[in-house]
Amino acid sequence: MRGAPKAGTVDEYLSRLLPKQRAALEKLRKQILAAAPGAEEVISYGQPTFKLHGHLVAFGAFRNHFSFFPMNSKVIAAHAAGLKGFETSKGTIQFTPEKPIPAAVVKRIVKARIAQNLEIEGERKRRKAKTRTKRKT
Repeated sequence: MRGAPKAGTVDEYLSRLLPKQRAALEKLRKQILAAAPGAEEVISYGQPTFKLHGHLVAFGAFRNHFSFFPMNSKVIAAHAAGLKGFETSKGTIQFTPEKPIPAAVVKRIVKARIAQNLEIEGERKRRKAKTRTKRKT
């Protein structure tokens, strides 16, 4: 996919993959959407990304693996037990069609990210309200 124009939609991104790759990422896509009803699908930084109260998670296809991006290193660390046997780093979990991330782990990670995004959103609202209150006095 290098050198090709970036996909404009998740469907377009997936359509460019080999059938085996597409099937594996479609499965992950369905798991993410099931765990995050109402999530918006976008392409961000060239990757299929899911947004709900902010960026939630993303995934990408590479030559020898796929990556699932929880967008938070603390979430990966908190779910390390469920990720044994997978290559992980601060920002990604690598997997293959033959060894997908267990659906229960995907669900827990997505739910954890929703909780984080809601917490961040609440904190922003509190700061904004505090700033408004200071301006009135």
